[in-house]
Amino acid sequence: MRVHLGSLADMRTFAEELAGHLRAGDLLILTGNLGAGKTTFTQSLGRALDVSGRITSPTFIIAREHPSRSGGPALVHVDAYRLADGEELEDLDLDSELDESITVVEWGAGLAEQLSTDYLEITITPVWAADDAAAVVGEGTGENGLVERAGEVTVDVDDDIEDERRTVDLTGHGDSWSGRMARVHAAISTLEGITTEGDAS
Repeated sequence: MRVHLGSLADMRTFAEELAGHLRAGDLLILTGNLGAGKTTFTQSLGRALDVSGRITSPTFIIAREHPSRSGGPALVHVDAYRLADGEELEDLDLDSELDESITVVEWGAGLAEQLSTDYLEITITPVWAADDAAAVVGEGTGENGLVERAGEVTVDVDDDIEDERRTVDLTGHGDSWSGRMARVHAAISTLEGITTEGDAS
């Protein structure tokens, strides 16, 4: 399932909607380059889950637990960027909290899958990063603000304008997600200004 977001406000709306479909024991593996919006997503998720504590990028503190203020599951926010391998992730002893918490692991692809056979894989891609592959054209200056060079085309964009568009790919793994993805897809599809494509997998 792919979700198209036009702004970081849409990212917040998307995360808040997704939060309503989460439950204790859920593992979210969050992937995206620097600036993709991973922390914005997690902050919005935490707000919707009503957890305490300020959610920030956990680069220097590998794992933080944010208890619920309303009796729901805690949010465990993990940064696997500095971990060399799965053994270092095991040393965090996340298994002891996994069943009772919602766990979000940033930079966890290739590492965090060992924690559970059931997990939601979330990949956030800024549109400007996805469009980085250039078209092959001749030299010169083209139309519509395109600056053409041999072998590539680049868009002449005002540096002061930040492109907040993102695509988010969601893939559910395991039995716990096989039944939920259709409901997640249906709910997100109704959000104003947000479009989806692909099947509910």
